[in-house]
Formats: sequence, C-alpha cells, structure tokens
Amino acid sequence: MTFKVLIHYSFHFIFPLFFAKLFFNQVWKKAFIIMLLTMFIDLDHLLSSPIFDPNRCSVGYHPLHTVYAAIFYLLLLFTPFWQLRSVSIGCLWHLSTDYIDCLL
Repeated sequence: MTFKVLIHYSFHFIFPLFFAKLFFNQVWKKAFIIMLLTMFIDLDHLLSSPIFDPNRCSVGYHPLHTVYAAIFYLLLLFTPFWQLRSVSIGCLWHLSTDYIDCLL
C-alpha cells in the first residue's frame, strides 16, 4: 500500500470519527455514520470516462466535487439541524481529503 493511498483512506475513515466525537459528542455514533455516508458523493465518478483515473484530480472535475457543491456544503454548516451539519462536515472533509490527494 502506498503512502498516498494510506493517507487518502485513513483521512476518509478515521478523521470523521474524530470530528463526530469533537462536534457531536452526544450523538457521535450517528454523526459518524452520517459522515461516512457522505462518501456517496463519489457516485459522481460514475459520470466520467474512465470512471477512475489515478492521475485525475476529482476536485473541480466531478459535479459533487466542484466549488458550487462546496459552497452548498458550507451553507449546510449553518443549519440548526445537527444531521445536516454532520453532512456538511463530512462533505467538506471529503473534498479536503481529495484535494490533499491531488497535492500528493
């Protein structure tokens, strides 16, 4: 396993647990599951050909990985509902992780 793959997947799966405990301590298990479910934004990769290209940066390329999507995810952060805030954090972290992957 390469360093890039290790960083990418540990950031996708370990950090949401940290965020869930930090921001949603009372309901951290549910928040963690919601944040893991935000991985489904990667379904937009199915719209691309090829579906997976290891040399392509997904940030800015796929529809749910654009600046417009990020603005929407950021707006969700300001809702009064913890569930939507956990979606927001999960999606924003997902984009951050994918961007880090692009830098590596």
